Amino acid sequence: MEKQQKRKAQEISKKRRSRNREYTFVSCFFVLIFVSLIGYLVYFDKVKSEDFINSPYNTRQDTFSDRVVRGKIESSDGEVLAQTNVYEDGTEERTYPYANIFSHVVGYDSNGKSGLESEANFLLLTSHEFFLNQMKNEFKSQKNMGDTVVSTLNADLQTTAYQALGDRRGAVVAIEPSTGKILVEVSKPDFDPSTIAQNWEALVNDQNDSSLLNRATNGAYPPGSVFKIVTALDYFRTRGTLEDFSYLCEGGITKEGHTIRCYGGEVHGQEDFYSAFAHSCNSAFAEIGTMLGGSSLRSTAEDLLFNKGLPLTSYRKSTFSLNGKSSVAEVMQTAIGQGNTLVSPMHMALLTSAIANGGELMKPYLIDSVKNSDGETIKTTEPEKYKRLMSVNEANLMGKLMKKVVEEGTASALNGRGYTAAGKTGSAEFDENGSSHSWFVGYSNVDDPDLVVAIIVENGGTGSEAAVPIAGQLFDAYYYDQNNG
Repeated sequence: MEKQQKRKAQEISKKRRSRNREYTFVSCFFVLIFVSLIGYLVYFDKVKSEDFINSPYNTRQDTFSDRVVRGKIESSDGEVLAQTNVYEDGTEERTYPYANIFSHVVGYDSNGKSGLESEANFLLLTSHEFFLNQMKNEFKSQKNMGDTVVSTLNADLQTTAYQALGDRRGAVVAIEPSTGKILVEVSKPDFDPSTIAQNWEALVNDQNDSSLLNRATNGAYPPGSVFKIVTALDYFRTRGTLEDFSYLCEGGITKEGHTIRCYGGEVHGQEDFYSAFAHSCNSAFAEIGTMLGGSSLRSTAEDLLFNKGLPLTSYRKSTFSLNGKSSVAEVMQTAIGQGNTLVSPMHMALLTSAIANGGELMKPYLIDSVKNSDGETIKTTEPEKYKRLMSVNEANLMGKLMKKVVEEGTASALNGRGYTAAGKTGSAEFDENGSSHSWFVGYSNVDDPDLVVAIIVENGGTGSEAAVPIAGQLFDAYYYDQNNG
């Protein structure tokens, strides 16, 4: 009897221990969930909340304008690019002292928002005035002054680029490759953001000019010969050297009934890889394309962010369509930058920045810092690595090729100007009549690059005709017209 009672007691104790383990497990599980929720709420409040509040899709932001006068946007060299004037009767007016010059990149604040006015909306409607002043303003039912957003844009360089582009359509981008700072972002045709409300209907309905389109970030152009950078990189990756290449250019090449001709029917004669690149020989690069094939070119293009997202707030994805089933004609056209490939000037600026920065692409940014109305700095943007697009060796080799273009090739107008430069010109045909957009991508101070530029002039002819002179004016302004220390 005692044994039975003892056994029964042991069984009861065992069941209790089992239930206790289950209770403990369930309790720990719910405690873990609770702690995780608390942790995420703290993380969200400290790290992510501002991103959500500052999202252009968050319509709650505009309610802040009931309590805050929208802050200024300034250039990196201290110029006011946008500000709100408050008049005696309390009415407010958003003004843009540079009118059309910064129209796309700074944007507008009526009929919706664009540019920095959208990207920095939350920052501009946040006030870090001295708390006693804020209390006084609240007591007097007056608004606090919003913070000032200091952009990375350089007013002198932006003005130089704007004037150099003149009345032609196109875009100019300039970036500091070691940091990712965007110094210039010009797009034409343009508009005056101060009168956007009055001219809205006309701007929206004018399909010919598309003045509201930021061609720098959202334009889609055939790259022309600037794409030969991609083809050259792919050749080096597959062969491991450029020294084995030799080609006799006779002014054109025909394969499977499809003919590619060099620009203007020029005959380049015997070439190695460097001279073919420097003189932008279409025949040689069409031959190189067929040696590589569609799959190989696609792989390298996608490594360089074609068909991929870009580290920008607003952009149009660049497209590349070749694959292993592409015809010889498609491969030949694509290898020289024609075919169905489309790219934005900003994308080409980022690709060139990676080359200038030893293969590492820095994350591009437009907001340098934020300060309150008393000039006290509230926050500063630190440069951030985005992605390695190519090895140091590959970047150096692409730089040598691009340097040859300036020293003895199609961009020789940039040679001997008191600074070194490297680059690639392009003539991107866009109709059956042979009309072409003019391209140039490149950078200055080859051994320690300072400034990367990407320029497109619509219907501008060859790169050396229209885009290279603009690059020259930008580089000259950077080194000679400013005090850059």
